[in-house]
Amino acid sequence: MQLTHFTDLGLRVLMYLSTPSATPVTIGEIAERFSVSRNHLVKVVHFMAQQGWLATSRGKGGGLALARQASHYRLGEIIRTLEDIGDLIDCAEPACFLRGRCRLKGVLDEALAAFFAVLDRYTLADVVASPTGEAIAILHQLRPA
Repeated sequence: MQLTHFTDLGLRVLMYLSTPSATPVTIGEIAERFSVSRNHLVKVVHFMAQQGWLATSRGKGGGLALARQASHYRLGEIIRTLEDIGDLIDCAEPACFLRGRCRLKGVLDEALAAFFAVLDRYTLADVVASPTGEAIAILHQLRPA
């Protein structure tokens, strides 16, 4: 299984914002730090703000912040939402002759459940612990004066 670029960017944003900053963090700053498209990042940030994961403020002095403490963000929930994952395969569309007599869907459903069971054991705070947190702090220090 491979996560989408959308999910990858979403996770990077959350990780970057997990380190407190003295000044507001902007989309432009995050795009620059991770060398990603600002336009694509706008879509990701907008979606995450709609989920209540980010606090945003506009205008001069505005920016982004986590809406809650990093320990309140479960990775499984974040990835499920960003990926909009339902079933790995849909036996109904296109209609499969094996539907109802095939074990593949059950195996894939079990594997997906195991994947998320592991992710649900971890929070954003867990993945930004040392040495990741220190690396993120260095990214923050690269801000222009």
